[in-house]
This record gives sequence, structure tokens and C-alpha cells, in this order.
Amino acid sequence: MNPFLEFRSVNVLSGNHFRLKNIDLSIFKGEKVALIGRSGSGKSTLFSVANGTIPINKGEVIWKQQSISKLTQRKRVEIATLWQDLRLIDELNVSQNINTGALGRHSIVWAIANLLAIINSTKSEDCIKACYLPLDLRSSTINKLSGGQKQRVALARLLMQEADLMLLDEPFSNLDPSLIYKILKLLISKNSFKSISIPSTSIISLHRPDLLKYFTRVIGIKEGQIIIDKKPQDIQRNELDNLYKNI
Repeated sequence: MNPFLEFRSVNVLSGNHFRLKNIDLSIFKGEKVALIGRSGSGKSTLFSVANGTIPINKGEVIWKQQSISKLTQRKRVEIATLWQDLRLIDELNVSQNINTGALGRHSIVWAIANLLAIINSTKSEDCIKACYLPLDLRSSTINKLSGGQKQRVALARLLMQEADLMLLDEPFSNLDPSLIYKILKLLISKNSFKSISIPSTSIISLHRPDLLKYFTRVIGIKEGQIIIDKKPQDIQRNELDNLYKNI
């Protein structure tokens, strides 16, 4: 079986510092991957390389047997990313922000209709419900929302994208404890909304070792290098301690 996403000896440099160093990694369809490591270890850089946001200094990144650098915009839509800073548009309301997840699959006419707030689809509403947001927030502006609500709007936007791979950078950071497990179940399990197709393949960056058991694979990064690549049940406590200890 060919990998969905493949890193081949990837290096990313910032000055004389390696943000990623000699990364060889294959992600296969259906995998639920937890990405762990200290802040600044290279997790966000790995996401930026995976979706083609930043260039690499050496190596190659392959998406479905094609170089990431040569993908058309239509193909890039197949990779959906949730960034730590969420990247919501303050000037748009909740529904409009969620609908922007579908921009890559629609015409400029559809985009203008969204700006005019005349797009209101069943799928958009289902994405709102799936992320445990009340429907009466649809017309609310982003600056009126709490941090946890903004996080879920960004997640709903990601679901609207209908991608094949999800890259989620700390998706639980602003959520109440009661919501974390609900959102985790949504992202890695089948959902009850027929209009929403959640990708079967995901890489989720997190700082919660207690959540690792829900994933099929765990990748640990330290100083830009992969030092753990195992099933969660095979990871030893000393490996996690080494991953997070100061250099």
C-alpha cells in the first residue's frame, strides 16, 4: 500500500538551526496519529511542510504519489489544517467563517454569495452541531465568542473542507475538559451526521499523554528529529520523559 503522505529525508533550516532534520516518515490512509513533543520541537513546522505552506531546504514531500510543491490548488484542498492561531476572519460571522472551508471547491460566485451572507446549507449547520456549538451563534461575529467557541468554529470550518487528511495543531487547547473527549471522538471516530465526511486519516498535535491510547500511532519529535514512532501501547514511560526533558 502506498503512503498517503511521505517525507523523504526532509530538512528545514532557519539560519543555522534545524527546524526539521532528516525526517523520513510515511503516513498511511486510515491512520490516527498523535504528534507529541515540547513546544518548539518542530511539530508546527512539520504541519507547514506537510501542507506545502513553507519550502524545505532538502528532501521531498509526497502527497498521493505527487510532489507537494507541484500540487494544484484543487489538490491542496485535500489536506485540511487547523492552526494554533485558528486564522478565523473577524469581519465575517460564524456561518461565513465555516463556509470558507468550502471555498476551494466552489466558484467565485459562491464566494461572493458567502460574503453577502446568503449561503446557508444543511451541511454548514451540521458542522456547527457536530462541534457542539448552538445554532443561534450562526450570525454572531467572531470577536463575541469565547476561546473555546472560536476553536470549535475553526474545527467546523475544517469539516466543511471535505479533505482526505486532517492536520490539527493543538485542537484541544481552548476546550473545557468536558468537551475534549467529545471533540476527540468526533475527529477519530464515525459521526452521526450523514452530510459530513470526516477524513479517516489525521495527525493531531497535543500535549496530553493520557489521550495517546485513542490513537493508532504516536510520533514524538525532539529538536526537529523523530525519536518516537510507535503504537501507544508500546511506548515506555522513560521515552516520554526523555522527549519532554530539557536538553
